Amino acid sequence: MKALITGASSGIGYQMAKYLSALGYDLILVSRNKDKLQKMQEELKTEVKIIVADLSIESKVKEVYVLCHNENIDILINNAGFGDCGYFTETDLNKEMEMLSLNIKAVHILTKMFLRDMVKKDYGYILNVASSASFLPGPLMATYYSSKAYVLRLTTSVYEELRRSKSKVVVSCLCPGPVDTNFNKVANVKFAVKPLKSDYVAKYAIDKMLKKKLIIIPGFKMKCANFFTKFLPCKTLAKITYNIQKKKLK
Repeated sequence: MKALITGASSGIGYQMAKYLSALGYDLILVSRNKDKLQKMQEELKTEVKIIVADLSIESKVKEVYVLCHNENIDILINNAGFGDCGYFTETDLNKEMEMLSLNIKAVHILTKMFLRDMVKKDYGYILNVASSASFLPGPLMATYYSSKAYVLRLTTSVYEELRRSKSKVVVSCLCPGPVDTNFNKVANVKFAVKPLKSDYVAKYAIDKMLKKKLIIIPGFKMKCANFFTKFLPCKTLAKITYNIQKKKLK
């Protein structure tokens, strides 16, 4: 059994690698941080291969597929991504383009290329990491929220195509609320509510994925919040989200 995880050197990706290794999976871990990957290679119990790559660069994403497509990947986890916070007119355009390349293009390319292989053998799991942000408008984090909405819609759309074709390939989308990771430092925010532990989120997500759950939302509070958002107009949700996001600004 073998799993490929992007963004594997910290946070949820790191905890997913630890949990899958404990379950007996060999791993291929992708990140820009070579030192952390090498440390994980020494720590984990199963065989670990590492790929140092910046997945915001399209050619590097395709290289990852070329390096891994003969590895008979059982699980693909598209976890790499980051956010940014601020008024849309003031946030850095170059950083946003890098974010869109990583959060959307890399997920899209790896999902498509590995899915084709999985469909041929009629087996495999793909877990795309989105966010509770994917259900909402996101003033003050407009680019990030929009990127995660793409991940959610892509995953649910592919799910229905696979279901209609009676494929045994499983696609899932993880949509957590705040998680205690390095995300807030990169995004230049502080959480307005107490975040979940990354090890809990990682284990919960993988367990649900293996049970073929489509949309995975860890935590009772986030499940409730998502339920009630379905009954509110978009403009009201935007106002609520703005007030929450404003508290995050450092």
